Amino acid sequence: MSLSPLYNLLRLKSFDGSSNEIFAEEDDHNVSPKFQLEYLYLSNHGQGGAFPKFLYHQMNLKYMDLTNIQMKGEFPNWLIENNTYLQELQLENCSLSGPFLLPKNSHVNLSSLSISMNHFQGQIPSEIGDHLPGLKVLKMSDNGFNGIIPSSLGNMSLLHELDLSNNVLIGRIPEYLTTGCSLLETLMLSNNKLKGQIFFENIDLEFLRWLQLDSNQFDGIPNSLSNCSSLTMLDVSNNHLSQMIPGWIGKMSSLVFLDLSRNNLFGPLPPSFNTSSMLQFVYLSRNKLQGPITRPFYNYSELLALDLSHNNLTGRVPEWIGKLSNLRYLLLSYNNLEGEIPIQLCKLDQLTLIDLSHNYLFGNILSCIISTAFFTSSTDAYAPESSQESFEFTAKNVSLSYRGSILHYFIGIDFSCNNFTGKIPPEIGNLSKIKALNLSHNNLVGPIPPTFSRLKEIESLDLSYNKLEGEIPPQLTELYFLVVFSVAHNNLSGKTPARVAQFATFEESCYKDNPFLCGQPLSKVCGAAMSPLPAPTLTTNKDNSGFMDMEVFYVTFGVAYIMLLLVIGAVLYINPYWRRAWFYFIEVSINNSYYFLVDNLPILSKFGFS
Repeated sequence: MSLSPLYNLLRLKSFDGSSNEIFAEEDDHNVSPKFQLEYLYLSNHGQGGAFPKFLYHQMNLKYMDLTNIQMKGEFPNWLIENNTYLQELQLENCSLSGPFLLPKNSHVNLSSLSISMNHFQGQIPSEIGDHLPGLKVLKMSDNGFNGIIPSSLGNMSLLHELDLSNNVLIGRIPEYLTTGCSLLETLMLSNNKLKGQIFFENIDLEFLRWLQLDSNQFDGIPNSLSNCSSLTMLDVSNNHLSQMIPGWIGKMSSLVFLDLSRNNLFGPLPPSFNTSSMLQFVYLSRNKLQGPITRPFYNYSELLALDLSHNNLTGRVPEWIGKLSNLRYLLLSYNNLEGEIPIQLCKLDQLTLIDLSHNYLFGNILSCIISTAFFTSSTDAYAPESSQESFEFTAKNVSLSYRGSILHYFIGIDFSCNNFTGKIPPEIGNLSKIKALNLSHNNLVGPIPPTFSRLKEIESLDLSYNKLEGEIPPQLTELYFLVVFSVAHNNLSGKTPARVAQFATFEESCYKDNPFLCGQPLSKVCGAAMSPLPAPTLTTNKDNSGFMDMEVFYVTFGVAYIMLLLVIGAVLYINPYWRRAWFYFIEVSINNSYYFLVDNLPILSKFGFS
């Protein structure tokens, strides 16, 4: 951290020590450097101790970057006061604490100030916009700032990027901020406690590109945002929005990233989501959206992510999804969808994550989906907005949020809690990179495919609550990354896999309710004689020795006889024609019987019948 060996270099203007491990070293207090630096770069990581003494003697600094050096202490406002030519100051993740102190006088040359990821507390100084009017970039995220957003920020007429996210700010967005900062391109106020209306009315925000206001308490999306022709990112997730999705959002031709998840949005998907060709990421999960998934994203050929989970959507999985040739993430879980998986989904050869769980889907699991180039891990470069993407996916029996670059490597299928039937496609064994597979709570039959032994990177495998039969393939013990495994509540038989590697950690609950399964960790020992069935209870009734239970026969016969009489009586009561025919039949039968007896009585008397 000390540059004392270089103190005699009179002409030294720039020093770049970045990408090294920086450590603290005491300066020579009796010697001042002969150089006047203009550029100082020491960013990477390390323990820098206190700010080095030689910085007190520098008056010509223009650019200074100490990112990720644990300096501790308070903000060095003296550094800005001494260096009137300073244009860029980067002090991210430097463990600075205490209040944020402004220079005593106005500093017009400073254009970029980044103090994110420190431990600052207290309020943002109310006069910050007056003391630093030339700022183009101001990053103060991930600190402990509280209080309101100073209205003086509106005096920064050159401000392009403002990041105050992940603090404890309260109150409303000052209207003067959005009117004064006419060149604003990025506004990030997420993860605070802001509330109320978002004031963009009658404001021309033609330069606004990123707007991130998630995890606050805003209650409406202003219609004036429809005039932001350059907006590429709109994130108003995790707020209190209670309205229908504005139709004008679908008309924002530059929009790439849209996140309206975790709100109270209701009504159907707007039909006007069909005009932009730039949209790549759509998050509408955890709302109260209703109705079918019609064709709102039909023309979005560049769509990479579609998350409509945790809503009240109905109808079938639409066939037009198969036209989204670049789709990587499809999440439709926790809705009321029904029908079969459309065969058009076989065309989605870029998918790496699909979640259709907790619906009413039925039919077979399409093997053609898996037999294509489906679920191939990719590390292709995404748009800059992709760093904000995140998904909620259940793996290892826990619902987790996956964010950022990890999604490039996470591959998963969740078809659980539906009504799928048929056999498990053996082609699933070709998904060698898959991390999570959940087919539980369905009506799948047949054996567990032995090809599952090729899922070398799988961590979570859940096949419970089905009607699977046969033995558990012993080759599954070769799945060394498996953490969660369950085949409970099936009709499996034979011996459980050997208690080796990961399978030595799986408990009895992973295999329970398979009546013909034996071996550890189950209590049933393989090879043991089956316990005899209990002998039938003997009774004193002699008819029990026959093939028929006579007591049951008599009861059944009596009930059937009574039911027949009741049915005949009911028919005769309802139908007068049949009633007259029945009585006529009885009358004729009585007459015939009478005359038969009269004619044959003399003959019967000769044989002793009276």
